[in-house]
Amino acid sequence: QVQLVESGGGLVQAGGSLRLSCVASGRTFGSYRMGWFRQAPGKEREFVSQITWNLGATNYADSVKGRFTISKDNAKNTVYLQMNNLKPEDTAVYYCATGLSGGRYEYWGQGTQVTVSS
Repeated sequence: QVQLVESGGGLVQAGGSLRLSCVASGRTFGSYRMGWFRQAPGKEREFVSQITWNLGATNYADSVKGRFTISKDNAKNTVYLQMNNLKPEDTAVYYCATGLSGGRYEYWGQGTQVTVSS
């Protein structure tokens, strides 16, 4: 059974940084992609970034380009989201998810809260 466990959220001042981690287990992820999504109160969940396990190809939402960096450690089955120059509008619950590349995201973590104060 696939499990995703996020960590690294917290409270930070605007302009600060956080690094989120997502540890994946339960299968081999070679042909999968890993994504980060977020959901702010009263808003729909939105895409933040994704990376493919095999080639490491990345994508970012326009709102985080140049500030967030997604990376992976295949040996640890872990994906990271380095978030720099955080803004109050980045406040949300951040979720990692995985699914076959080219398919839908099937598995989701429980989420980690990120709060950015002004």
